[in-house]
Amino acid sequence: MVLSTGNTKTRTAVFISGTGSNLKSLIKFSKTTKSPISIDFVVSNNSKAKGLNYAKLYKIKKKILNFKNKNISENKLLSILKINNIKLICLAGFMKILSKNFIKKFKGKILNIHPSLLPKYKGLNTHERALNNNEKYSGCTVHFVNSKLDSGKIVLQKKVKISKNETEASLAKKILVQEHKLYPKAILKVFSL
Repeated sequence: MVLSTGNTKTRTAVFISGTGSNLKSLIKFSKTTKSPISIDFVVSNNSKAKGLNYAKLYKIKKKILNFKNKNISENKLLSILKINNIKLICLAGFMKILSKNFIKKFKGKILNIHPSLLPKYKGLNTHERALNNNEKYSGCTVHFVNSKLDSGKIVLQKKVKISKNETEASLAKKILVQEHKLYPKAILKVFSL
């Protein structure tokens, strides 16, 4: 699947809802010479998302949509992405589920990073569920987005060992460190497919 042609980087939008630490790591990655993407747009459903500060800091266009009316918000979003020639969407802690319609109408690719070893623990509260089930490992997964929650084709995964006195917070922290490394690797893999 070739998304980029020659030396031009693929125009990418990152969707966030919170702190934007994955956005920050993707921006840093996009500035490297080996990166096949440029981050040209940030979308958030939360006007107070800390991650929006990175958009400001790196002078990246941003749009906040509240998704109260999902249909209207998604249609607005589709036209914004089209106008800005966005070919790839990276979901990075985006707490809204995109509709089948949106996924079908967006003509590029959509990637997501999820804090578990899919297909285990789709959806929310992944760390709590992994700990409650006495898992030895958890981790993170980058996958393509399809119309079923956290069910798209897996690109890459990274295992993280759960230690004896692990808490949700300590596990979340450990996994986040790996997410920042995994997302860029997964993007490189997608572009080499």
